[in-house]
Amino acid sequence: MAPTSTLDQLKSAMAAINDLFNKEVIGARNFAALDQVYTADARILPPGAPMISGRAAIKGFWSDFVHSVNAKSAVLSSVDVMPAGDGVVEIGKAVITVEPNGQATAQIEVKYVVYWRQERGQWKWHVDIWNPNA
Repeated sequence: MAPTSTLDQLKSAMAAINDLFNKEVIGARNFAALDQVYTADARILPPGAPMISGRAAIKGFWSDFVHSVNAKSAVLSSVDVMPAGDGVVEIGKAVITVEPNGQATAQIEVKYVVYWRQERGQWKWHVDIWNPNA
């Protein structure tokens, strides 16, 4: 990968996508916004579940998750960003706020690894794996 300024620009673009995931997908429940987050042939590896491939299936997963736990936010922050082949690996942490029906608001802390790849000039999540800290 290139000089520091390019890496800084990349980190800024990544932060914008991570923020879009929080505000649009989780906060506004706009699952169509996942087209801006994931590549067309992305895969997710959720905890305790089989791998899910493709945007349509990923949209179904996130819709089911958000509605089942009444998710309110998912604040993601990068811990490390490393060039890797034709993409970038992000190691990060997130705090997911949920309000399940009949239960108190709770925060779930997770760690994640996302392999980012460019699609039509935009950096997007290509492989996404996460699991809770507890």
